[in-house]
Amino acid sequence: MSQTPGIVVTGASGRMGQMLIRTISESEVCHLVGAVERKGYTIVPLELYWQRGKAKLRIGLAKGKKQHDKRETEKERDWSRDKARLLRRG
Repeated sequence: MSQTPGIVVTGASGRMGQMLIRTISESEVCHLVGAVERKGYTIVPLELYWQRGKAKLRIGLAKGKKQHDKRETEKERDWSRDKARLLRRG
């Protein structure tokens, strides 16, 4: 009888549970590795929930901002900071 590898954790209700480590298929691994290494994606945890005493984690692939988007966000942040300074001085 083989035992599934897992980690014992305590949930929000204080009950003990086992977090199972599931092996994903080879095609899923290839898809994730390809997206992370070649396309520049990042694996992001989307949701952590309990189901029948087991913790489950839903993951997603996310792509970061482009350089021009980062510059635009920084300009907006600087302007709002300057605007707040001007309003305080009156």
